[in-house]
Amino acid sequence: MAGILPDLSLEEALELTKIYSIAGKLTGSVVTSRPVRSPHHTTSNVALVGGGANPRPGEITLSHRGILFLDEFPEFPRNVLEALRQPLEDGVVTVSRASGSFTFPAKFTLVAAQNPCPCGYLGDLNKPCVCSPGQVFKYQKKVSGPLLDRIDLHVEVPRLPYEKMAEQEPAEDSKNIKLRVQKAREVQAQRFGQAKTNSEMSIIELKQYCKLGDAEQQVMKQAMKQYNFSGRSLHRILKVSRTIADLAGSEVITGQHLGEAIMYRPKTE
Repeated sequence: MAGILPDLSLEEALELTKIYSIAGKLTGSVVTSRPVRSPHHTTSNVALVGGGANPRPGEITLSHRGILFLDEFPEFPRNVLEALRQPLEDGVVTVSRASGSFTFPAKFTLVAAQNPCPCGYLGDLNKPCVCSPGQVFKYQKKVSGPLLDRIDLHVEVPRLPYEKMAEQEPAEDSKNIKLRVQKAREVQAQRFGQAKTNSEMSIIELKQYCKLGDAEQQVMKQAMKQYNFSGRSLHRILKVSRTIADLAGSEVITGQHLGEAIMYRPKTE
């Protein structure tokens, strides 16, 4: 994931350098690469969000313009996970103390991983799950619906067979993927007239740049009805569709782009 993100711009590098300097974590003169932070699931709310007697940035801000990876997602304390909701929505995190309120930047890419159930074998074709329905329900409900609703791409990764893992044929190099990502970012910069991504689009910009044809409107209408998508889900589907179209070099959002974005959403029928 870190290998396919575009290089830092000068403005982003200076912004990150300020953050790491304030946090006392600056190792060189300037930050030159996008941060990748992966706190353990025992991390505290203050460590993730920031704070302390003299408020300092937490992991959320230290991953600004980079990646925050949370492994064993449901094992994080509930209050820690819920603290992610505002930064994911607004791109900033506010820490309030008696001495005043402090606002830190927090435009990060959240990458989270979890097992399907406590034993890890729910849905496995080769090994049966030994968890009771109650255990599965309790485990999966550790992550709230509103938080899941703020995650754009949901992908189930099944067990890989030995033959697949032992293949000698190399996968596509991250450098090649990075070139496509960089090209899509350039398209977005031209669209907005500044270094801005599709995920940061306002409602007005959504209406301007994510117009759907009649056929695509019907696809979206049916998906909203069948899967009970929220208004937030609708906006996020449109943003992801716009990005998929940008990666494909398309000026308009087609049914294929929209269908792929819908496929990535968690479904509740």
